[in-house]
Amino acid sequence: MTDITTDIFTTDAQHARPLHVVAREAYGAWREAQPAATRAWLDAQAFDASPGALSLLPGEDGPGGAVIGIGDARDPDSYAHAVFGLPAGDWRVDGAHEADALQLGWGLGAYRFTRYKAATRKPARLVVEGIDAETVAVIAATTRVRDMVNTPTEDMGPEQMEAVVRDIAAAHGARFDSVVGDALLARNFPAIHAVGRASHRAPRLLHMHWGDASHPHVAIVGKGVCFDTGGLDIKPGDGMRNMKKDMGGAAHAIALAELVMTRKLPLRITLLVPAVENAIAPNAYRPGDVIATRKGIHVEIDNTDAEGRVVLCDALAFAGEQSPDVILDFATLTGAARIALGPDLPALFCNDDALANAWLSAGEATRDPVWRMPLWRPYLRYLTSGIADLANAGSRMAGAVTAALYLERFVPDGLPWAHLDTYAWNDSGRAGHPQGGEALGLRAAWAMLKDRVG
Repeated sequence: MTDITTDIFTTDAQHARPLHVVAREAYGAWREAQPAATRAWLDAQAFDASPGALSLLPGEDGPGGAVIGIGDARDPDSYAHAVFGLPAGDWRVDGAHEADALQLGWGLGAYRFTRYKAATRKPARLVVEGIDAETVAVIAATTRVRDMVNTPTEDMGPEQMEAVVRDIAAAHGARFDSVVGDALLARNFPAIHAVGRASHRAPRLLHMHWGDASHPHVAIVGKGVCFDTGGLDIKPGDGMRNMKKDMGGAAHAIALAELVMTRKLPLRITLLVPAVENAIAPNAYRPGDVIATRKGIHVEIDNTDAEGRVVLCDALAFAGEQSPDVILDFATLTGAARIALGPDLPALFCNDDALANAWLSAGEATRDPVWRMPLWRPYLRYLTSGIADLANAGSRMAGAVTAALYLERFVPDGLPWAHLDTYAWNDSGRAGHPQGGEALGLRAAWAMLKDRVG
């Protein structure tokens, strides 16, 4: 995983230039306090300290400093535009700001995926009195998600994903198990096997367990479809182009589990990732097939492109067997959620109001929002099968809702469960959010778990 913290933070201010942080409403007073030449310079550029604005300030030998405009001081995104907007070198901040948000925004803004690039520009470096360890861990978790999602499937297939989780488990003394290929049938994970069997890369269930048995138990499940052709219901070319990102839910789940272990949160966690490639071959599962699931529910396949819920149902059933206190799952599950909420707002479905409200509140506090959607159970009628217990798809109506209702059938009654349908992607870049893989809802989930344990 990319380690960017050494490139973006320093405690040595000896050669640093000043960076003035100014909110738009405070700009008038700040401007009046500047020398006449500086005021004239800013006026000539029509600088008004609006959020995202940046101006270099003249010095005796090149830029002598800079000023940026910010909006919400507690939002990390408010500061992210400075990282590559400023010349490389060291910068010390003057002006009102929130130190934690500044450090986090600087770290998120400095991210670039460089695995396949020979040379990239270095970010500006921020002078800090001390680097907050939790902030560094959150930056690392976000980087984990972005790196995994950005990596092409050739280098991030089921076996490479297993290697990532195995290495994390070894680093933190966690127990790890992998159920691979036909062993999935022997150990009663038939749905995972059905989706992944057509690929030359064997499907598998990754299982990591960590923590003290006396601590609250959280099961974290992530959809690990490393590439999704759509199966026999093949996607068109434009829909398939970015399907390396269909393991974004797994990346979120893995990063959250790693964050819990890194920060030694007093939790017991079970991480479950069904890792498959939804490929096309003579033995691919077909529309009209009826497949078995771990829970004993038989599912008729209406659409092989609704594969994420099929692999997740076995993992959720297994998670429920572990008797956790709560189950959280992450998945790039439906285009319908994106149609409803766009790329920036993950859709949250939850069977427990206290759990849902905790995640929503954490999202507001961390400026990492999620939006609750209804588990409207009358829509289960759209998943009716004439020959099986359940269909995996159906009407185009309420696609994100029906996908969540499908998953809920595999969660034990009365067990608090939350499902995050996340995009895990930026279609275009903006400050703090470069084009490509993205962590959405991760910081909020982390803050929620911290709050649960006080």
